[in-house]
Amino acid sequence: MPGVYHYVMWRWFGRTDLDEVAEELSEGYEVRRLPDHGWDLELSYMKEMRDRYLVRSDTLVVFLSPFRAVLTQRTPAPLTRRDMELRERVLELYREDGLAYLPLQILSEPEFTTVEEAGPALA
Repeated sequence: MPGVYHYVMWRWFGRTDLDEVAEELSEGYEVRRLPDHGWDLELSYMKEMRDRYLVRSDTLVVFLSPFRAVLTQRTPAPLTRRDMELRERVLELYREDGLAYLPLQILSEPEFTTVEEAGPALA
């Protein structure tokens, strides 16, 4: 069985409307707005890249920012049907052909198993 699932995705062109996405995802998942510890007059190049929302499914946790999504697990476990649905939705929003943060760096999605593949003992 593969280890902990951890995948970072970037959106290079345009921003994700996080409030709209959070409202959409709150119908099926636990969605929490993360506190902004920044200062109103803060001068920071990376200020807009901070994670704004946390979305939690059965075993999958997603941190969302306007340009980046981090999909991760706390412990290694097969992805459930709800996890896969959340993963697919995030892939639709942030997929930019696997490009990473650094130009010309290609990231491939890590291996994972689903509950259906793992068998009835884990279902």
